[in-house]
Amino acid sequence: MLVHQILNAKGDRSVITVSPETSVAAVAEILAERRIGGVVVSQNGQGAEGILSERDIVRALAVRGGACLNETVANMMTRNPTCCAPDDSADSVLQRMTDGRFRHMPVVENGVLVGIVTIGDVVKARLQELDMEKTALQGMIMGH
Repeated sequence: MLVHQILNAKGDRSVITVSPETSVAAVAEILAERRIGGVVVSQNGQGAEGILSERDIVRALAVRGGACLNETVANMMTRNPTCCAPDDSADSVLQRMTDGRFRHMPVVENGVLVGIVTIGDVVKARLQELDMEKTALQGMIMGH
């Protein structure tokens, strides 16, 4: 399965982006309201300059306390996040996420942000793929 197939299955290709000047508190509100785990940081909404996740905020809170919520995203984001392309395989994306210990990956095509996949999206797609394979094998065994 390819990333573009995962994006098509998700339906909504919109990516929540924030500018580097956005406050961390504002991002926390967005994450809670949208029930998402991360935002892409982009000055123009087209590229992926960084990413800020719930984990990043929680870690900063543990180390620096509540004052970190007044900081800007630029101070806390992961710069130059690992991205994938629409034609990348789900397995390669899952491997990169596992190796890098992150859960969100921007999808970029020709330098333009076209979507985002989460580890949940990739695992769901892989489970569906395995289920189809299982059904096909059962059909072959049963002579269908």
